[in-house]
Amino acid sequence: MNRSLSPRNRKGDPPNSATLSSPQDADVRCRELEQKISELQRDYAELHAALSEAAKVHRKLCPPRRLRYGSFHIASEIFAVRQLPGDFFITREMTQGLMLSLGDICGKGLAAGMWVTHVAGLLTMHTAPDLEAQAVVAALHKAFRQTPTMPLASLFQAKLDLASGRLDYCNAGHPPALLLHAAGRIEELSEGGPLLGALPFDSFGQSSAQLEPGDALVIYSDGVLDSTDPSGEQFGPRRLEEILRQVQSEDADALLLSLLGAVQDYAGGYPIQDDMSLVVIRRETV
Repeated sequence: MNRSLSPRNRKGDPPNSATLSSPQDADVRCRELEQKISELQRDYAELHAALSEAAKVHRKLCPPRRLRYGSFHIASEIFAVRQLPGDFFITREMTQGLMLSLGDICGKGLAAGMWVTHVAGLLTMHTAPDLEAQAVVAALHKAFRQTPTMPLASLFQAKLDLASGRLDYCNAGHPPALLLHAAGRIEELSEGGPLLGALPFDSFGQSSAQLEPGDALVIYSDGVLDSTDPSGEQFGPRRLEEILRQVQSEDADALLLSLLGAVQDYAGGYPIQDDMSLVVIRRETV
């Protein structure tokens, strides 16, 4: 004799009411979800607080946004594409002048920003009054090569003689700094070598430039050049030079704001794609 399926077992029939969740079970699941959400909110708050502290450390490593040394005025800004920038600008007073270091750790956010303090420590360790810029860069490059986990980095390292205006520099894979002379000529400062840690390479070049009264030096990271308009076209070096010539008579702070404003206007509200740093050093006329 064939057995027929009971109504509760027929395919397609509604489940028995005994299999439905009880109100007590629903309350338990609701409380579990609320607890998980609360834990996530607490973790997020702790992470946000930690990133804020890290950003404060970064700001302390960098000098104030406005500085003055004798006839030299320095204005600087750093913008992070995420919470923590991988760009840095560090100055150090020396008996013979001022050491300047503008670098860019490859990558974005925490992955790049966490290395800034380490590189700042290396700069402190290897920057001595009698060391030339190329020697500092070579020492950092060696340290990068000896630490395989470190990302690559670009660096513009320079020593400025505050009495004479002589600038000795070494450019390790960084965009060329631009020296705008009072007469309107722009000089590119690109002598140096490759990115820090990129190649088994230990001989970096060095060159010098002269900042006369009325001249302005602009140092920047590639985030400035890589800024794009809504169509995706990059700002680029030639546009930066054009803007620089148009505002050459302004002081360091005004020149910095004009350049940043030009980049922001060009982007048309489109978010920046990379960390962006800009430094203007202006020697006032006598």
